[in-house]
Amino acid sequence: MRLFILFLLFNSIVFGQKHYQKTYYNNGKIKTEGWIENNQKTAYWKFYYPNGKIKKEGAYIDDKETKYWFYYSLNGTKEKEGHLIDGIKSKWWIFYDTIGKISSKCQLKNNQNDGYCLFYHNNKIISAKKYKEGKQINEWTDYKSFKKENNLRDLK
Repeated sequence: MRLFILFLLFNSIVFGQKHYQKTYYNNGKIKTEGWIENNQKTAYWKFYYPNGKIKKEGAYIDDKETKYWFYYSLNGTKEKEGHLIDGIKSKWWIFYDTIGKISSKCQLKNNQNDGYCLFYHNNKIISAKKYKEGKQINEWTDYKSFKKENNLRDLK
């Protein structure tokens, strides 16, 4: 019998460290859901507004937002999406207007603009800016002049 109890205890310690967790608002609607391992968020998570619409979703590693994340407005339209490394915005981010159309695509590093920012209207680039460590260093008021002065391979 002792061996059986030790076996159950061992299994709960070794295999019970990762579990799926859900939390709820007082109104009964879901607030968060995702995986917990060693008391830290891990793997894919979703967060919700009190009205039940999704607020944001993405992956965690060691309790930090990592990889690709999506953010939504209170009415459910996409607001932005992009890469996070240890909770810090980096690489390309896409920003949307209030009706869900792309308004800009920007390169970020350390939570600030660092690289190109392309601005859109009706899914076409209408202007661009270049940033270094959050400070604007150049601007183009039309796509033709931007394309003429820049190597488009830099946009990767």
